[in-house]
Amino acid sequence: MLAAYGDKLGIDHEFALRLANPFGGGIGKTGETCGAVIGALMVIGLRYGTSDPDDEMVNNRVYGLSRKFIEGFRSRNNSLTCRDLLGFDIYTHEKISPDKRRVIFDLCPKYIHDAAEILEGML
Repeated sequence: MLAAYGDKLGIDHEFALRLANPFGGGIGKTGETCGAVIGALMVIGLRYGTSDPDDEMVNNRVYGLSRKFIEGFRSRNNSLTCRDLLGFDIYTHEKISPDKRRVIFDLCPKYIHDAAEILEGML
């Protein structure tokens, strides 16, 4: 998500991929918040955010946009976490079975598409 929008927002594609890498699989493959959600929130921060923590007006706008995105994603998919979205816990020290890998490759593109579609309406 971040890499797809990074060039438009002043971030090198390769840098964006490296920066977002730990968020895959629901933050380090723990099944927590979907990486597409986190990436979209980073894009919102890049587009509308501030480096001044005391700028309440900008911070409130960014928080509002973040909540709007989260509400939109949740209303489409009923959850923000990978374990709920995929229907199983991705956090495992064992190799993911071919059946579960297929689920990931079938479902994740839909969640990425949903995140991008919601984000497009906000940029």
